[in-house]
Amino acid sequence: MSSSKPLVAVTMGDPAGVGSEVAAKAYPSVTEFARIVVVGDADAMRAAAAACDAAFDVRVVESTDEVEDDPTTFAVLDCDNVDELVPGELRAAYGEASLEYVERAIDLAVAGEVDAIATAPINKQATRMAGSEHAGHTGLLAERTGVENYSMMLIEDDLRVTHVSTHVPLREACDLVTTGNVLDTIRVTDGALRELGLESPRVAVAGLNPHAGDGGLLGDEDAEEIAPAVEHSREEGVDADGPLSPDTAYVRAARGEFDCVVSMYHDQGHIPLKMLGFDEAGGVSGVNMTIGLPIIRTSVDHGTAFDIAGEGIASETSMVDAIRVAADVAESRGKTKS
Repeated sequence: MSSSKPLVAVTMGDPAGVGSEVAAKAYPSVTEFARIVVVGDADAMRAAAAACDAAFDVRVVESTDEVEDDPTTFAVLDCDNVDELVPGELRAAYGEASLEYVERAIDLAVAGEVDAIATAPINKQATRMAGSEHAGHTGLLAERTGVENYSMMLIEDDLRVTHVSTHVPLREACDLVTTGNVLDTIRVTDGALRELGLESPRVAVAGLNPHAGDGGLLGDEDAEEIAPAVEHSREEGVDADGPLSPDTAYVRAARGEFDCVVSMYHDQGHIPLKMLGFDEAGGVSGVNMTIGLPIIRTSVDHGTAFDIAGEGIASETSMVDAIRVAADVAESRGKTKS
């Protein structure tokens, strides 16, 4: 059955986490704008569907050509790599399984067999136990697609942030604030915003130090490394402003003055996004998008939640958001597999 809806491969994530459940709970909503194929373990998906009282049948497919635009069936490319499912348990075997899902999905996207990837959470301890050298999805994606200039973009409503560095110690993150790294991040940020439909994106660049160094009184990285990168980007036609005091840059962006804030390190960008994305009822929204890749990859903005895995109560909001952004970017690039 052909369809003009983008085909999104959803990786199941760590089998012991909530990835299978949020995928199952998201499915009724996302069929309106995307076709879905889960790359994972069919038995684990059936268990998740039962835990969530899902009103669809899990159907194993051998290739993406078999995926139909049918909300009553849930297509799974079965890696058949979960021998025993124990929700909430940390195992090297689960880490290895989750890596296999990601690697297969990347191969599908590179080959043009799917339009985009949306990933459920993996557990970094489990993947390290399985022998992976990567701290998460992003490094693996970059390695397998041969990309050196990439970044993480977090999206929550109208606030977007990208990062010069992510999963590294803070001392190392400061050393990574160089003119070259900041300029690369500004460039991929501008390009990603245009793919998201913004014709004239406005980019704020946060400083590293309090008050963006306060004229050198609080550090010289802002003037010596960040400011030249902003100036170079402006010469290239990017509407960039900075370095801005970090304690106000995100407020200004959330109010609509900027379309994205380039953050210097992980928590600088994550904290304001998660303040907006977590609600009092325990729900979580927001999207993590890897930018600068030749393929489209989005992700939920939460972890494996081992403490509630298997109960069918995890919020699917972030997964719905991730699939929606992946589908939107696929349509923007004009690469929709029919």
